[in-house]
Amino acid sequence: MTINRPGLPGDLPPPEMLWARWALIAVLEATSADEEAYHRTGTWVDDTGLRLDDAGCTWWGLAPRGAGRYVLYGEDESSGCKWHQPPVDMLAGAPAWLPHDELADYLSGNELGCVYWYENGSWARAAYPGTLGDDGLDCGMSRFTDRDDVLRTIADEDHGATSARDAQALLAHAEDHRLTPELLMSLTGDPAGRPRDRPAMTRALELARLDLP
Repeated sequence: MTINRPGLPGDLPPPEMLWARWALIAVLEATSADEEAYHRTGTWVDDTGLRLDDAGCTWWGLAPRGAGRYVLYGEDESSGCKWHQPPVDMLAGAPAWLPHDELADYLSGNELGCVYWYENGSWARAAYPGTLGDDGLDCGMSRFTDRDDVLRTIADEDHGATSARDAQALLAHAEDHRLTPELLMSLTGDPAGRPRDRPAMTRALELARLDLP
């Protein structure tokens, strides 16, 4: 799936699919040490939703807000929203159920690149001026919207070095929300020869709810 620059709401897959792909990578990366870290990096799931932070130029969050609602927000250095003159109001037209206080904190710290929200079966965002070149959605989210990219990630040596067949099965189970702990363990190996932290993976899977319809 191609993402435009700047992104369009139609570039994003249904939130359940985006959640499943992102969450699967978070489960594969889960460790007990990261759960205790003061500042986490990588991809993870917690009780607020899904997170991504590369400790450099991009960070993102995806959170369910109940009743078929989701919010996607974050920043990539490619976003021009806050640098545009006048700055883009990323919350213009946003519904009241968004986490406005949290987003306002990011805005005040000049840390927000774009905000998308999902309700009534479709994604939406604030209107952009025609002179805006990019909002960072492509650089931030293409790793999850492109299914082939997801398969390459979960099959690489850092995430389990599974066979292509097992990677396909693992992703299909996640996308169908029928990934049980037993299936997860049967389809994953140890990354780069290191033993997996299976208790942390199980806890992450429970938070991600990838075994529930």
